[in-house]
Amino acid sequence: MSGNVIETVMGAVVLVVAALFLFFAYTTSQVRAVQGYQVTAQFERVGALRDGSDVRIAGVKVGSVVSESLDPKTFLATVRMNINPAYKLPEDTVAEIVSNGLLGDQYMSLVPGGEEQTIPPGGRIKYTQSPASLENLIGQMIFSQPGGQKKPGEGEAPRSAPK
Repeated sequence: MSGNVIETVMGAVVLVVAALFLFFAYTTSQVRAVQGYQVTAQFERVGALRDGSDVRIAGVKVGSVVSESLDPKTFLATVRMNINPAYKLPEDTVAEIVSNGLLGDQYMSLVPGGEEQTIPPGGRIKYTQSPASLENLIGQMIFSQPGGQKKPGEGEAPRSAPK
């Protein structure tokens, strides 16, 4: 009978420690969606970007991706994001989709410009850069001609006729 009490107490201790760990992880992480003003950006492709992905400036989280949709007229991907109201984005801000390392998650990186005018709430980021496709880069590397080799007859000076 005393063995059951010890097992029950140990189980309760494990559950309390697990609950404390989850509480600590939630309060210290930046997983929560950022509330703020909304802006949009259009891309040729969004890669593995998803709802809830971070929006960062200089590596610091300033917002989150709210949704992705396809514009039926231009066939461009439209990304809506919430930006912390403490950060006012200049009109010439560039939005680019980058990844956290070679095979890491993708996030939206904003590079603010030097314009005095700012993007209003509900506005659009005009300058965008789609993510680089790892498969396309590998294919280009494999099928490209090495830089030092030339095709036969290419780049040779014309020979003069013998006299």
